[in-house]
Amino acid sequence: MFTLVGPRAHDAAPGARSLAAAVAEQCSLAGHEGAHPRFGALDVVPFVALGGTRVEREQAADEARAFARWWADEFAVPVFLYDDADPEHRDLPTVRASSFRHRKPDFGPAEPHPRLGATAVGARRPLVACNCVLVSRDVSVARRIARDVRERNGGLRGVRALGFFLAESQRAQVSLNLVDLEHTGVQDACLHVRELALGYGTDVAGVELVGLIPGRDLDRCTDDFLRWSGLDVESAIEVRVGKGPRWWPGEPLPGGV
Repeated sequence: MFTLVGPRAHDAAPGARSLAAAVAEQCSLAGHEGAHPRFGALDVVPFVALGGTRVEREQAADEARAFARWWADEFAVPVFLYDDADPEHRDLPTVRASSFRHRKPDFGPAEPHPRLGATAVGARRPLVACNCVLVSRDVSVARRIARDVRERNGGLRGVRALGFFLAESQRAQVSLNLVDLEHTGVQDACLHVRELALGYGTDVAGVELVGLIPGRDLDRCTDDFLRWSGLDVESAIEVRVGKGPRWWPGEPLPGGV
């Protein structure tokens, strides 16, 4: 997971292209093994308008589509658009479920690249991705918890969840994507997973943050939760990129991508 930040959408785009070119040169899906869903060596490229205004979201969508066209043209990789970059505003789970079978790529060839697979490129609101690693090794417990916590099954609003078994650590894991932070932040989601885990006779052994978290969501967390989860201010986007003289003079962070 790489987070690239710039004061405007087009400032972050060159870094994304450079990173993508390195992936094309050095990475391959051939022989790759992993628990989480993926269909590409460069699996997902989201452009995120941190400020969330209509203009900023439109700029992010424009940059996402430009990146998608470039990636498909330069490296012959099929690209599927999602969220604000997609004219039909289909979400990422829908892309994974329908790609190639019921939906043709928006850019690039009709078949997956033999080494790089396919890529989903989108423009979306900020989200938080995190994993709750369970004490239990029983993946069926992780899947039941994921079912109970996800929104589509009547759980928490804006929560997508899957259960996995991690062979390296010999633990089960509940993987969360929190896509509506105004309603369900990282604290509420993780504590709800813990409550469900306790109900199934186990507990959460640790919380893993994937990428960074918007500072405003971290600010809503209690000190007790931060101590328990291991999250701290260094996990915030705003802190990691720096402020004041280390930031872009005259450019507020919320306008970035």
